[in-house]
Amino acid sequence: MTSWCLEMGKIIAVVGTTGVGKTALVRALCKQGPFNSGLEQHKERPFQRVCKANPNFALPNQMDYLLLRAEQEHLLRQSAQTGLLDGGLDLDYHGFTHLFHSRAWLTNAEFKLCKRFYELIRAYLPPPDLIINLTASPEVILRRLANRKRINLADPEDILKLAAFLDIWLSTISPDHLIQLDVSENDIGYQRLLPSLLRELRPYYN
Repeated sequence: MTSWCLEMGKIIAVVGTTGVGKTALVRALCKQGPFNSGLEQHKERPFQRVCKANPNFALPNQMDYLLLRAEQEHLLRQSAQTGLLDGGLDLDYHGFTHLFHSRAWLTNAEFKLCKRFYELIRAYLPPPDLIINLTASPEVILRRLANRKRINLADPEDILKLAAFLDIWLSTISPDHLIQLDVSENDIGYQRLLPSLLRELRPYYN
């Protein structure tokens, strides 16, 4: 298993609360470096819109996202190029699955089902080689959410709760595999941030 994993392509996951700018950073990095990407695909997800209207669809929505993220990681690991994820399997489980469980959108049994699936996938696929955690002030995130033109299952009042769930998970990650970035004052395209971040990411891509 160890030798097989060493031959796999690297994955960098950009994580953070909803609205913090994960997708924008992944797109900006892909324009500057030799990266493949795995994006959230909001428009393509079959359960997200119905889940927004009816939380009884939270379980199929979460299982769909967990499957999508597992499939993306599986494909990205097969490439020689480094893969970039805007969020990813770990964020969907440790963040959104826990959030929806706390909101009673997922029953205890449904939450355990998601947990079983996540743990099985992680037994076969290694976690990302690097995690970039984006943070921003609540005021900045609320402003960005207000300008969004896509479905958000996490409401503005969920931001702090989602961040707390992520902090619990990130506390288990070695500092050697974690970059913390406060992007409250960054421009939308991250042009000021990109040069220094790309230098920091150099060991993770060719």
